[in-house]
Amino acid sequence: MSTPTSPSPSPSTSPASTTPATDAATRLAALLDGARVQYLSADPGIGIYGTKGASVHVQEVVRAMRTAGADVRILAAKIDGEAPADLADVPVHALASRPRVAAAEREAWLLAQDSEIAAALDPTGTDLTGTDLVYERYSLFSAAALERARAAGVATVLEVNAPLIDEHAAHRGLVHEAEAREVMRRAVTAADVVTCVSEPVARWVAAQVPGARTVVAPNGVNTDRIRPRPERSEGPVTLGFVGTLKPWHGVEILLEAAAPLVRDGVARLLLVGDGPQAAALGERAAALGIADGVERTGALDPRDVPAHLHRMDVGVAPYPAGADDYFSPLKVYEYLAAGLPVVASAVGQIPDVVRDGLTGVLVPPSDVEALRDALALLCEHAPTRERMGRAARADAVELHGWDRTVATSLGALPLGRPLGRPTAVTA
Repeated sequence: MSTPTSPSPSPSTSPASTTPATDAATRLAALLDGARVQYLSADPGIGIYGTKGASVHVQEVVRAMRTAGADVRILAAKIDGEAPADLADVPVHALASRPRVAAAEREAWLLAQDSEIAAALDPTGTDLTGTDLVYERYSLFSAAALERARAAGVATVLEVNAPLIDEHAAHRGLVHEAEAREVMRRAVTAADVVTCVSEPVARWVAAQVPGARTVVAPNGVNTDRIRPRPERSEGPVTLGFVGTLKPWHGVEILLEAAAPLVRDGVARLLLVGDGPQAAALGERAAALGIADGVERTGALDPRDVPAHLHRMDVGVAPYPAGADDYFSPLKVYEYLAAGLPVVASAVGQIPDVVRDGLTGVLVPPSDVEALRDALALLCEHAPTRERMGRAARADAVELHGWDRTVATSLGALPLGRPLGRPTAVTA
């Protein structure tokens, strides 16, 4: 097969798809059935079988492609765990491990590694004749694989989940920033389509590389993996949070807002996840007099998260004011899939996902009183929780499956025909 080799057309950012679930699955199967896909994750900080949200994202995109009939091979810079049973037969090529050296030397090594990653696409030296699609999760210093695929006439997709260059420069330090921007320009130019997790990310890509062909495909949820929670008995309402314990998730705001409810025995808190704020949050809970009403699980394998969602009555995403608005939080989709009413800050893409008053309650960010009022409302009215929970689950099934996400991304490829191979017809 061949793809256009001319420069990418003008930006074509589109809003989130609301394609019904059955249509999305059919559309994805029509695109991918029989296709041979190479999925590339060159970011050394993301273990494809690890516990991060990014790990879940990798697995679910691969899972959606396989369910649609694609034959997928993974190339990854970090494995970090064992494959789930249903992905255990996916071939994985482990890229070279990142050396433990100073930042400047480490970045230089990653830059030099780029050509090796491109070579790993085709270990048999057959010029990618056995590949229909190369799908790459964007990382700072990888572009050669997409360039090689495009030169061979293979369809190419670049998935961008965050403004990584700006993030690294601001929070971690980026010695080779100019080189990272040049690598990004090359990767975007080599991609037939750049799929972005949110509108702000799409705007960031377009600002970095004018003319980029972008499409917005928000995150999703696996509604088979995360089922509705069972009926719960009487007792304190469990207010739940899932995610890394870092400042931009606003868990300290949740502690402040929920403290009176916990002290009165109306509610308890279940925090699923770990992170650098864990100790400070424990100290704050003790200072508020609610330490006995706050349970922390630590980091969990994604396979163990659904059971903890079933222990919750309300899912909370208390993002603070000033938090980056480019994210498409997996936790919110998972709350919906578990049939939990969601209380969340009205920031970024969240108002597009949580229907205020129907599937949850939206509150201003960093507004402790508003968050407390919303939590109290749901603690006091079990019928409201149940009604919102049912609507939340219905939205997850109909609107937020991963097949919708992947179909939106691949549907933007300028091919005009499916990626898969036609079934052979016998006389």
